[in-house]
Amino acid sequence: MTVKTVNDRNALNTHVRAVKQAKNTVRFIFALLITLVFIFPIFWMVSTSLKPEDEVLNATQTLLPVKWQFSNYATVMRKEPFLRYMLNTAIVTAGSMLLELSTGILAAYSFARGRYRGKHAMFIFVLGAMMVPIQVTFVPLYVMIARAGLKNTYLGLIIVGAVSPYTIFMLRQAFMGVDESYLDAARVDGMGKLGVIFRIMVPMCKPTLVTMVLMSFIGGWNTYFWPSIIANDSVNVRVLTLGLMHLKQSFSGESIRNYHEIMAGALISILPVLVMFAIFQKQMLSGYTKAAMK
Repeated sequence: MTVKTVNDRNALNTHVRAVKQAKNTVRFIFALLITLVFIFPIFWMVSTSLKPEDEVLNATQTLLPVKWQFSNYATVMRKEPFLRYMLNTAIVTAGSMLLELSTGILAAYSFARGRYRGKHAMFIFVLGAMMVPIQVTFVPLYVMIARAGLKNTYLGLIIVGAVSPYTIFMLRQAFMGVDESYLDAARVDGMGKLGVIFRIMVPMCKPTLVTMVLMSFIGGWNTYFWPSIIANDSVNVRVLTLGLMHLKQSFSGESIRNYHEIMAGALISILPVLVMFAIFQKQMLSGYTKAAMK
């Protein structure tokens, strides 16, 4: 091997390393920009929640408060019963999650492992329901809930979220990835269908199940449209999203621009969602990855 050949190979390796390093640098910068785009609104919300009213309404805005006013949070808790709103939201979210996961697991097992006529047609119908927003069906839903005497009740808020086509779809995709031999072994041991579902299928699809729990929690915690229709008249069942709307006071028909208090209330309301996502983000990403590979 000549000296020229060695030098050429070294130059080629150096060029390859330089190109790879440049690509990694571009990816890092792009990822950093995307991260900043998503984090900045949260940062601005926190900063605004700690500013006094005159700073918020000032034409010249600053990233950080000039005068830190932590009393905004106490003011919010005094103006509106946020602890009650959080309890109501937790009850509604927990009830919706329990019903949604129960119906989703059973329906997903039926679509994944059931053998009956019309299964695929019914599953296509479920997929079609994913494209229908609640704004299209809220009128008949409202009539049914009102006639049943469930207006301004926990049950009226919970029952609408009892079935989720998206949860059924995701769990069905996960159940289809479970090897049939595990189910055959369970049946040989005398395990019934519910035992197969909850002792074999559910534990083996834990990442997807955790993902659905998180998505159901986030959806239930942040829901606004349906509670604003069915439970806007009663403080006893008012949820956080409606409580935030009541923070925007009015005087003589004019809105008071208390944006610092609204931001403080919004930060209080999203803390449980941020905590849940921080704890279970790995399982959530794993669940989406496995579902996408099916």
